[in-house]
Amino acid sequence: MKKIEYKWIVAVVFVLGLFMEILDTTIINTAIPTLAKDFSATPATMEWVILGYLLSLAVFIPSSGWIGDKFGTKKTFLFALTMFTLASMLCGQANSLGQLIAFRLLQGVGGGMLTPVGTAMLYRAFPPEERARASAVLIIPSVIAPALGPVLGGAIVTNTSWRWIFYVNVPVGIIGIIFSALFLKEHREPRAGGFDIAGFLLSGFGLAGILYALSQGPEHGWLSNAVLLTGLGGLALMAIMVKVELTVAEPMLALRLYKDRIFRNANFTTTLSYGGFIGFYFLLPQFMQTLLGVTAFKSGLATFPQAVGVIAMSQVVGRLYHTIGPRRLVTFGMIAAGSATLPFAFLGLNTSLWTIGGLMFLRGCGMAFAFMPLQAATYANIEGPDTGRASSIFSAQRQTSAALGVAILATIFITKTNHMVASGTEPRQAMLNGFHTGFYASVGIFAIAAVWAFFKISDADASRTMQPRPKVAKA
Repeated sequence: MKKIEYKWIVAVVFVLGLFMEILDTTIINTAIPTLAKDFSATPATMEWVILGYLLSLAVFIPSSGWIGDKFGTKKTFLFALTMFTLASMLCGQANSLGQLIAFRLLQGVGGGMLTPVGTAMLYRAFPPEERARASAVLIIPSVIAPALGPVLGGAIVTNTSWRWIFYVNVPVGIIGIIFSALFLKEHREPRAGGFDIAGFLLSGFGLAGILYALSQGPEHGWLSNAVLLTGLGGLALMAIMVKVELTVAEPMLALRLYKDRIFRNANFTTTLSYGGFIGFYFLLPQFMQTLLGVTAFKSGLATFPQAVGVIAMSQVVGRLYHTIGPRRLVTFGMIAAGSATLPFAFLGLNTSLWTIGGLMFLRGCGMAFAFMPLQAATYANIEGPDTGRASSIFSAQRQTSAALGVAILATIFITKTNHMVASGTEPRQAMLNGFHTGFYASVGIFAIAAVWAFFKISDADASRTMQPRPKVAKA
């Protein structure tokens, strides 16, 4: 029996952990109305079920790279997976809203470490010329979990108790813990340095403030006291953090990595592409559920073909990457995704879910040309000792870009809708116009990403990942 290569063991472990973490982020949205009813909670209070987790992520994502380097990636990943699984079980057992929020904070501790540490392990296991294959692995949980969340969440809430949206994590987590304990190898970086408390506090609270402001701005107004205070305070802390981290010998966030041109430009392109992707993904289910009158379960089924398109086309992109390179692939992907998104700005109140599903499949095909090459190119010149810190930066920036994308499109939707209502337009028609404007904005973000990728991403900078994989001699 042929022995499984270690890199694929890492891939399996990472997919399990990342899938569970992303699925939990999306599945809970479908249960919020049920939770509010069971706990007799106001919408403002219920927000903290989502916000608590998000803010906990913000604190622990930046520090996760250093923690993995210092104490070992295996120990850190096992701790994160165990914490997330245990907290999921506790969430399912919660008897009050306060308990649920507290256990969601614990989930965020584990969730904040899972993705950066897992990414670091994956890219250390795969050499540069195989980073495209590693990126294809990352695509699987990144697109299936968000697509499956509404479907599974809707089915659970409709047919069982809301507690099962947390319990579903437990068996997956236990399998991941056992598999990780048995097969993962420990890795530490000898030059991890001491604990950078200034970097930890500034990055954690700065990022938390920014994410809080982005999540609250569309609904409560960008000039409200809470949004202004946390947003500007977060930006100020991050600015101080940059100055401090550039003077520390072994900083928690290795901002010097931005000196690498492909790391810098690919990260910015990811910010645009992922922001547009998640922002649109936030608006579309609301369009279907509020204006088309479909259930969360059916709207989830209509959006699921996007994941199928991403995974199906990723196999093609993986074969093209070594000859075509990231610049043209990403540019084409953004143009294709934008072109598939544009028809959504013309949807009506009688649009078929089959039409939406078909467009989502095409959109997924386009996104595959951007997601996989960006993942591979970002880490092209990152050496082993810096992989943990690089993955922390990448994860923090992607989390921020998702919040930013939702904030921008939600603000555009709300502003347009309110303006139309104020001018005398019937509310449903006003909402339809608001959604259309939001969908146009998503196309605009993709267009900016395409231009940036074409002029800023260089295939030469990513040449280490474009080398053909060595052929294995047949026995």
